[in-house]
Amino acid sequence: MRKEGSRLFDVLNYAILIALCLSILYPLYYMLIISISDGQAVGRGEVSFFPQGITFATYKVILDNPDFLMSYKNTFIYTIAGTLIAVCMTTLCAYPLSRSKFFGRTALTAIIIFTMFFEGGIIPSYMIVNGLGMVNTVWAILIPPAISVWYMIIMRTFFQQLPNELHESGYVDGANDLQIFLRIILPLSVPVLATMVLFYAVWHWNSFFPAMIYLNEKIKYPVQIIMRNMVIQGELSSTQSAAAEANALGANITGLNIKYAIIFATILPILVVYPFIQKYFVKGMMIGSLKG
Repeated sequence: MRKEGSRLFDVLNYAILIALCLSILYPLYYMLIISISDGQAVGRGEVSFFPQGITFATYKVILDNPDFLMSYKNTFIYTIAGTLIAVCMTTLCAYPLSRSKFFGRTALTAIIIFTMFFEGGIIPSYMIVNGLGMVNTVWAILIPPAISVWYMIIMRTFFQQLPNELHESGYVDGANDLQIFLRIILPLSVPVLATMVLFYAVWHWNSFFPAMIYLNEKIKYPVQIIMRNMVIQGELSSTQSAAAEANALGANITGLNIKYAIIFATILPILVVYPFIQKYFVKGMMIGSLKG
């Protein structure tokens, strides 16, 4: 009886997980098949599970768009540089706070956590960034989100799980704190570092609000701003004119095809990277959340 109940639980569990996966994957698949389907078939509602009249003219259109390519390059720069800065700053903040001999770590941790619940808001943040001369520069995108308090706590907890004997053996061998950190602690912290890389990279890749309030020149916009202007604000003139130009060359696409192609091209890098980091993601999160 107990065995049958366990099997029933497994069946229900798998059914729920499969349904959940399909609810996440189908919208992505739908955007892909719309982006490569014939525009008239899409307009008639004939595309629901399989693409109709497959064409890749939509992706040629967006790759020929200089604004999209420029914003795509900007997003790569912001993501790579921002993730590198954020992981370094978070690690340098978390490691001292994980050491019991660090003077004042309890008070400093309380002050840092206080900022997680109470912050100045948009206007004070803008005044600080503007006062530092970073408005309309790449530093306005990279510096303000350099440390997430929540991610720092996860990393600090991970460091606390490491045996103190590692530090003692390092001291016995004549190493100082910096050498212990670089040669012993960091090599053992690959899971949590990979997790932080994933968290910060996804945040920077999807981020558009800092760029919207701090950047004034279109040439510096990330791809999320371009996508937002086309998809949310309804600026369809560029997509419709691009579709008209493609149709004049023999392709049969619409502005809807191009919008879905832009969305899919925007999220594609994260979809490609995630499977390679996922194995570290689970381990890093589990170890980092054992105790606070």
